[in-house]
Amino acid sequence: MRYYHRKEGDTMNIGNQIATIRKEQQLTQEKFGELFHVTRQTVSNWENGVSLR
Repeated sequence: MRYYHRKEGDTMNIGNQIATIRKEQQLTQEKFGELFHVTRQTVSNWENGVSLR
């Protein structure tokens, strides 16, 4: 798994990082959510910056 570190000038937020990692691992939002015991809607909210809880 690749690690994402914030570099100076890097504007990638946590939602973008989640989406990038999820897509690299070829996981749907539903499958990604299952790994973290959250719903697909929660993953969508994270990726869209709606909620990070």
